[in-house]
Amino acid sequence: MTDKASGTWSGRFSEPVSDLVKRYTASVFFDCRMAAQDIRGSLAHARMLTRQGIISQQDLADIERGMAQIASEIERGEFTWRLDAEDVHMNIEQRLTALIGDAGKRLHTGRSRNDQVATDIRLWLRDTLDSILELLAEFQKNLLDLAEKHAGTPLPGHTHLQVAQPVTFGHHLMAYYEMTRRDAERFTDVRRRVNRLPLGAAALAGTSYPIDREFVARELGFDEVCENSLDAVSDRDFAIEFCAAVALAMTHLSRFSEEIILWMSPRFGFIDLADRFCTGSSIMPQKKNPDVPELVRGKTGRVNGHLVGLLTLMKGQPLAYNKDNQEDKEPLFDAADTMIDTLRIYADMLTGIRVKDGNMREALKLGFATATDLADYLVKRGLPFRDAHEAVALAVRAAEAQGCDLPEMSLDALRGSMAHVAGAADRLDEDIFGVLTVEGSLASRNHIGGTAPAQVRAAIARARARLVR
Repeated sequence: MTDKASGTWSGRFSEPVSDLVKRYTASVFFDCRMAAQDIRGSLAHARMLTRQGIISQQDLADIERGMAQIASEIERGEFTWRLDAEDVHMNIEQRLTALIGDAGKRLHTGRSRNDQVATDIRLWLRDTLDSILELLAEFQKNLLDLAEKHAGTPLPGHTHLQVAQPVTFGHHLMAYYEMTRRDAERFTDVRRRVNRLPLGAAALAGTSYPIDREFVARELGFDEVCENSLDAVSDRDFAIEFCAAVALAMTHLSRFSEEIILWMSPRFGFIDLADRFCTGSSIMPQKKNPDVPELVRGKTGRVNGHLVGLLTLMKGQPLAYNKDNQEDKEPLFDAADTMIDTLRIYADMLTGIRVKDGNMREALKLGFATATDLADYLVKRGLPFRDAHEAVALAVRAAEAQGCDLPEMSLDALRGSMAHVAGAADRLDEDIFGVLTVEGSLASRNHIGGTAPAQVRAAIARARARLVR
């Protein structure tokens, strides 16, 4: 091996690669995080080569011994990552060869860095997906705990950020459970497509050696092999799909964050966050800023950018592998890190939410939240819905003029407000005041998906059963 280039293809070139090009093209300082997966893949490849009689048992023993030492050096922080070796694969291979000699050089028989890196990414992403699914379950558990505690706590439900109808805080939280349930389904589905083995595709056309790809797949826990060598080394749709799933999950958490920020504002005053998730102001001593949920909103934009970046990276590439694909790792890694960090901190943050249920109940008096219940009452008494809608709109206008909520009006006042709608006033009776209470409104939505406290508790029970499975 000469010094003229990287040591990987030096015989082909008449002058060394410039230092600027080395820095520009090197990936070792970010892809070194795949070292454990690279070693796992190499060991499985070596066992297959031995099994097929391509390398000797002694070569395998030397490779296993050398890889064990390298893994130990990396774990202890004693491994020297060299820019000259360009990437994680060559750093490990060159160190292996230095440790065990020719056996290290034989390890690359029947493979290319193209299928090697594709395998490493899939192994790394599979491990990452398993971590995300575990963290997502922890987030959901804490969300369910909070929802169960407040399954009957009244909260103003909003549309257009205007008070609409009463719901319970637990019911509101369960909407985010449903979002993250779909997120978990997406991550699980992505994992199935990630878990296909590219190794054996070599550079692009396969290899002339008598390899056994199915054996390697079993050794590494892959469900199947990639069935086209060109596709195996060149496509990154599994990484794009993962980033899309992360973008959706982060979008859901960003929406939740926006609500936490609003609820924490004195203008709402519905919740308070534990101090450990907030910061103060350098000038205003009274401030308690919800920095964590604000950053979740901001980081969601970065993750969305990674998705667009990967789509753009792939859109113009001809088959097969191109150096462009080196640019897939940093956005992929950052999207995964952001997802993991966000889930970890969010799961803890849920345990630090203090609910101000009195403020929630007071807010329900501000927007005529039970107006729809009054309309439903009239419909059940035989009035057509459009007429009922008009009658209640007139009642709301009268209540607004009096500066009170609908339940605070007298029966005569309610009837008088509806006088212009034929048949409306005649259908009102004293029992309307039971309908116009917040509790009456909540209890009346007693069906699957409804906000009745009994239905919220049933939904939580179903969700807990899913988490156990």
